[in-house]
Amino acid sequence: MIKVGIVGGTGYTGVELLRLLAAHPQVQLTAITSRKEDGMPVADMFPSLRGHVDLAFATPEKAKLAECDVVFFATPHGVAMAQARELLAAGVKVIDLAADFRLKDPAEFEKWYAMPHSCTDLLEEAVYGLPEVNREAIRKARLIGLPGCYPTSMQLGFAPLLAQGKPLVNEASLIADCKSGVSGAGRKAEVHTLLAEAADNFKAYGVKGHRHLPETTQGLQAIAGGRKVGLTFVPHLVPMIRGIHSTLYATILPEARDTDFQSLYENHFKGEKFVDVMPAGSHPETRSVRASNKLRIAIHRPGGGDLLVILVVEDNLVKGAAGQGVQCMNIMFGIDETAGLMHIPVLP
Repeated sequence: MIKVGIVGGTGYTGVELLRLLAAHPQVQLTAITSRKEDGMPVADMFPSLRGHVDLAFATPEKAKLAECDVVFFATPHGVAMAQARELLAAGVKVIDLAADFRLKDPAEFEKWYAMPHSCTDLLEEAVYGLPEVNREAIRKARLIGLPGCYPTSMQLGFAPLLAQGKPLVNEASLIADCKSGVSGAGRKAEVHTLLAEAADNFKAYGVKGHRHLPETTQGLQAIAGGRKVGLTFVPHLVPMIRGIHSTLYATILPEARDTDFQSLYENHFKGEKFVDVMPAGSHPETRSVRASNKLRIAIHRPGGGDLLVILVVEDNLVKGAAGQGVQCMNIMFGIDETAGLMHIPVLP
């Protein structure tokens, strides 16, 4: 059994980790931390876990995280980098769901997250936890920086186009028009996520620059073999609890007009258990992936022209966060990658 600890288990990604790991056939939930809720049974805060999780929250000092095999950080940015070095020295693998180990350039991290990076020596070692792109590196890793929810949808949506030996689309002007449910903002109390503010409303935000942009560009350029990629990313907040719908646009180059893009995507993701390339002309819905680790993609070429439209849906809390973390853990420990993750999406 894999002994698992969770730091910061009181947020939405924390409770998703608990939901997934409690049902994982090869996991023993060993510790979960919260300074504020020290001593409170997890099931008192999250009644959905009654009968499934018997742990109580504890401070990090009491939790004995160094006795775990792997520790997940479901915490605000800046927490994991303060504790990662000590855990790694104790032989514990670390999976961070925040941004501490996503960006390779510490100056970029400080620019977008308004804090200096406190363990830059670990950035080179950290592996970006996108299994469909970095599976072999994840297999050997002891430190994972998990992708953000938006970046997961954008990178997997564009990946088949960029992973070819030569450009198929204008890589300097990719566009991502993305929408997320309010749970993407976390469980903290903020005015813009109040029911009276978010319901019956739809708005863009972060148009000038969103912190997921440098992470996504870094990943896309890596997929493209180092070629420079230009991306315009516009996120939106929609009045639903969970889910991401990303509509991606790419202009097909003249020399690639005869490409069968449907087959390109199907072949690229052939064998991937958590990426579903849907039949041509499909329109995936966010509810078709709710509470699952599945990401669905559909390819469109309106009017048979030179604009390619890629539709991507995922659950921001599962494939966009906790589920992807469990997927990485499975790979790191050499067990079935799908273990604990084959939940059927919830309808309605």
